[in-house]
Amino acid sequence: MPRIAYVNGRYVVHSQASVHIEDRGYQFADGVYEVCEVSRGHIVDMPRHLARLERSLKELSIAWPVSEGVLPLLLREVVNRNGVVNGLVYVQVTRGVAS
Repeated sequence: MPRIAYVNGRYVVHSQASVHIEDRGYQFADGVYEVCEVSRGHIVDMPRHLARLERSLKELSIAWPVSEGVLPLLLREVVNRNGVVNGLVYVQVTRGVAS
């Protein structure tokens, strides 16, 4: 089963996941990441991870990429689509491409 990533609003096969060459996260590390543990198919301490992500995004003045309530659903779907029972999920949010 191929690994699945959620990138820029789409679920894609991991090998085809990519970001724009001018994405500020790629060029300048202008972004935030959060690592979430998955145990028995469930993300451990999700509210704590979301609170830390929110705090980090606010400190850097980076907007949420989706509404705050949607992110837990996306994370659970990534876990489900990948069949993760025990492991890690990486969440990366960047400022995106400069206009």
